[in-house]
Amino acid sequence: MMDLGILRTFSTIGIVAWALLMITLERFFPYDKGQKFFREGFFYDFVLYTLVQSFFLGIVISYVIEWIDASTGLSRLRLVGDWALSAQVLFFLITHDFYIYCFHRFQHNSKWFWRVHEAHHSNMQIDWLAGSRSHAFEILINQTIEFAPIILLGAAPQVAIFKGMIDAMWGMYIHSNINVRSGKLQYVINGPEMHRWHHAADEEAHNKNFGTKLALWDWIFGTAFLPTNRKPSGYGLGDPNYPLSTDQTPLVERIVDDTQAYIKQHAYSFRPFEHDQS
Repeated sequence: MMDLGILRTFSTIGIVAWALLMITLERFFPYDKGQKFFREGFFYDFVLYTLVQSFFLGIVISYVIEWIDASTGLSRLRLVGDWALSAQVLFFLITHDFYIYCFHRFQHNSKWFWRVHEAHHSNMQIDWLAGSRSHAFEILINQTIEFAPIILLGAAPQVAIFKGMIDAMWGMYIHSNINVRSGKLQYVINGPEMHRWHHAADEEAHNKNFGTKLALWDWIFGTAFLPTNRKPSGYGLGDPNYPLSTDQTPLVERIVDDTQAYIKQHAYSFRPFEHDQS
């Protein structure tokens, strides 16, 4: 098998190259024309959510999984360790994707868990970076449940790296502002066509299209929504009190403003329920 160090380097290069590809395609083939590259929240989406939050939560999650494994000893059983590497990666991709569909749908129907999912829906523009905006508590839950089974079932260490790379690339793709036309593939594989409607402000699109990598779940369970004759009227929460940055031009002011907005977004999840707008 490929050396882990080389594979991590390959994964990092692949993710950066994919991001550059998404950015380029958004410039040449935009779905919503005129979107700014340095739009509202660019700094905290890229620096605070993507880099800083991911780094620290990655450390916390690794300790949690190590503690679970030390307490149970499950990984020593190597329940999937003898499978082919491709079979292991495919197994965890499909099972985790189904979990994400179920948990994502639950979040939209639970007043408690919606609070920590709001941040992800607060973007006023959907682009390659929009998927990175997720509350720390949501990431803690989802990535622990994502990577714990890989370790506890004794999968090859390469599986976590491959899956993390695919997740990052797919997240950028489904949120991208690219005018994709995937035809009948959209009934199986999820893409921007369906996922942008999940973020749409249109009331009829609410609580639709919960799938991440596979659109199949939405079509099977009746939550698919894919109009072909119009575009979303806009994106975002529709909550005028939700803390967003003010898109200030000077760099120093923008960094300060975005840092404050990032903190306020996390704190806003704990507001009293009687203050909800809905």
